[in-house]
Amino acid sequence: MLKHYEIAILGGGPGGYVAAIRASQLGFKTVVIDMDKLGGICLNWGCIPTKSLLKNAEIYDTILNYGKEFGIYAKDLSFNFNEIIKRSRNISDRITKNVELLVKKNKVDRIKGFGKLSSKTQIDIYDNESKKTDSITADKIIVATGARPKSISNIPVNYKNIITSKEAMNLSEQPKELIIVGAGAIGIEFAYFYAVLGTKVTVIEMMDHILPIEDIEVSQTLEKSFKKRGIEIYTKTTVEKAEVKGKKVKVIINQNGDKKELTADKVLSAIGVIGNVEGFGLEELRIELFKNHIKVNKETYETNIPGIYAIGDVIGPPWLAHVASAEGIHCVEQIKGIKNPPVDYENVPGCTYCQPQVASVGLTEKKAKELGYELKIGKFPFMASGKAFAVGEREGFVKLIFDAKYGELLGGHIIGSEATELIAEVVIARAMEATGHSIIKTVHAHPTLSESIMEAAAQAYGEAIHI
Repeated sequence: MLKHYEIAILGGGPGGYVAAIRASQLGFKTVVIDMDKLGGICLNWGCIPTKSLLKNAEIYDTILNYGKEFGIYAKDLSFNFNEIIKRSRNISDRITKNVELLVKKNKVDRIKGFGKLSSKTQIDIYDNESKKTDSITADKIIVATGARPKSISNIPVNYKNIITSKEAMNLSEQPKELIIVGAGAIGIEFAYFYAVLGTKVTVIEMMDHILPIEDIEVSQTLEKSFKKRGIEIYTKTTVEKAEVKGKKVKVIINQNGDKKELTADKVLSAIGVIGNVEGFGLEELRIELFKNHIKVNKETYETNIPGIYAIGDVIGPPWLAHVASAEGIHCVEQIKGIKNPPVDYENVPGCTYCQPQVASVGLTEKKAKELGYELKIGKFPFMASGKAFAVGEREGFVKLIFDAKYGELLGGHIIGSEATELIAEVVIARAMEATGHSIIKTVHAHPTLSESIMEAAAQAYGEAIHI
């Protein structure tokens, strides 16, 4: 007789393993199935290891270019590229081991293998040679198989010369020249990392500005900062062709009809992701797909097949680890009958961990105007912050967007040191329906970078003290 579970989760990333732990906490007999280490792309090849690389770059950049400002002098400053990569991999390994322990601690069964749905209640398990090794049954199945880098024919990834983010964080040798196609968060983070270490970096983006989903003032500020670093940036530019020529990659770009040939040691394709929907038995069960992702009811995360659910990157944007985790928790709670509000996709923070950091939530100024709001906008530069001066991080600003009629906080945009930490205050403020004046009247500690959020709100209402 096959082993039976109340909830089986296919995929052990930030959506899958979090859902598994929460399900077990709620009393469900739970299993999580994944061929690889738990943690998914995020912990193994994304969020965590990239932050390690970026911290290395930040430390090196600070000492090299700003040490004199702090009275710190380092002779013959250098770095070991392979040791930087090794540190990143070691951190990833430690974190994924911790997740395995968390799953065990919470009494979740763990099956290592490739799971494929053979019916609405059965999952067959295969090893890495596609040999069937086991089968389990479950009352409810949650698909959390994640996503992978998107590829297109004119940028043919070969994982050696034309690479994805996975290879970019695990190269055996630092490239002298790197072309990055795509200026979203992934492309921009790698641009910063490699440029700081001395690689000649070129960024190509088809949209009007880098980080195209961010407020345009933020994007323009980051672009100026990157250009000061020597990063070459092409916006409104498409790649017509990328091909390997010997040890180099030749890239033909088209900017408003003006064609140009670029060459580099490596080309990083960072043009987005698509859901992992192939090979899991979804089509055989007639689970409805939409644009290479699984279609679900966002109130319950149930697919068109009763009892089968899907969460995380495999159901489409926003492709963020914290969204996958929130979806996983909500999914199992509603299966339990807990009636919590659904995930608020209008209040999800987005973060880019280059320097200066970028973080945002809610509407951009442009979008708010398109929706017809009359706005009050407050902007406070870190140049006016005492704490920013003290720590030598004066670049950037906080920008808050309010509805002039009701004082509702429509959006928050931060570029500068610790932006990815500071954004949490804005997210909570929006969740609690804070108004401009409630932020202004909330006493903030001094000196802190977070004071800049209060000052930005005050500036929107003509009450700013320090600007």
